[in-house]
Amino acid sequence: MKYGKNILFFLSVMGPGIITANIDNDASGITTYSVAGARFGYTLLWTLIPTTIALVVIQEMIARMGVITGKGLSDLIREHFGVKTAFFMMLGLFVANFGNTVANLAGWAASMEILGLSKFVMVPIGAISIWILVTKGSYRSVEKILLFACLLYFGYVISGLMAKPEWGPVLKAAVVPQMQWDSEYIMLSIAIIGTTITPWMQFYLQSSIVEKGIKKDQYKASRLDVIIGCSITDIISFFIIVTCGALLFPHGIRVNEASEAALALKPLAGDYAYLIFSLSLANASLLGAIIVPLATAYYVCEAMGWEAGINKTFKEAPQFMWIYTMTIVLASFVIMIPGAPLVLLMVLSAVVNGLLLPFVLIYALLLVNNRKLMGEYTNSRTYNYISWATVVTIIVLTSFLVVSTLMPLKG
Repeated sequence: MKYGKNILFFLSVMGPGIITANIDNDASGITTYSVAGARFGYTLLWTLIPTTIALVVIQEMIARMGVITGKGLSDLIREHFGVKTAFFMMLGLFVANFGNTVANLAGWAASMEILGLSKFVMVPIGAISIWILVTKGSYRSVEKILLFACLLYFGYVISGLMAKPEWGPVLKAAVVPQMQWDSEYIMLSIAIIGTTITPWMQFYLQSSIVEKGIKKDQYKASRLDVIIGCSITDIISFFIIVTCGALLFPHGIRVNEASEAALALKPLAGDYAYLIFSLSLANASLLGAIIVPLATAYYVCEAMGWEAGINKTFKEAPQFMWIYTMTIVLASFVIMIPGAPLVLLMVLSAVVNGLLLPFVLIYALLLVNNRKLMGEYTNSRTYNYISWATVVTIIVLTSFLVVSTLMPLKG
């Protein structure tokens, strides 16, 4: 009986952690994993274990702050580090998230074109559908739909199993690091971390926990929600790399986009695997196009002290709803422009994300260790060692990624 009550209790809290982590596997993430598998087979699988640990450490801290303070991360940064700091950070995040939204709608357009549907029809349909979902729905209804959509990510698990890899080499590659001193290998290793731990995730997770109203006595269930979400997202990443590693790598097929990987799979794995991969990309892209603009609206409104929340109406939270609306409208418009510089926008987004992530993580660590703010829920000494080591590692790697990305732009 007690076991059943615990399950019901967890189900009432479940949502923010699982949704945030899973939707981090958006069009950009899936592209990174597809390219990694096609270019280097299984040899990059080992990066997923340390990445998962880093993701759990960071997301757990963010969730804990949301539960204990009842405030969003942007709100706390404004209160403790000043309006100017919050404003400039929000400005950078706005640019980065616009690029992310464009990338996700581009993924949606590409997946629809693979299925023989015009992007000029499907982009407006997708954009209008997600706009109606958020602006007309409640937090609870939106969360239920997003949780159901997260189940569709398991299409990548099915495609991985259908690829029929040799599991011995796969499992060995997952636990035994196989370093290659190749510039592309190093870049992809860093990109896997960069696409897994992003600035928008921290803001969205904390804001959604606050809007859901998760309280201190529900903290352990919220932590479990985060751990499950982080584990699932990297299981999906694992199977994307395995699929491309098993089918594309042996044939030397190079891809630059997830949509290219889906097309390349068709003659090798048959219609079903190709179809599952394409539909999973469409699902991931559309979910990313919902959540990233939502994260934008949350943190801008919190930073400026405006009303925010899915449960609010246009009249109650006009800035929140208009920021969400305009982000989707402008991103959709960009996708529809023939010859639009989509790659440049995505690269700019990745660079801005990389520049902002260290600041976001340092502010989060300073806040979570503020005893006046967190009381007994500050980090333990051991947890701080792990947290700071994780943050320093991420800062070094993302800095390297930003510099490496900017070098070709200058050349």
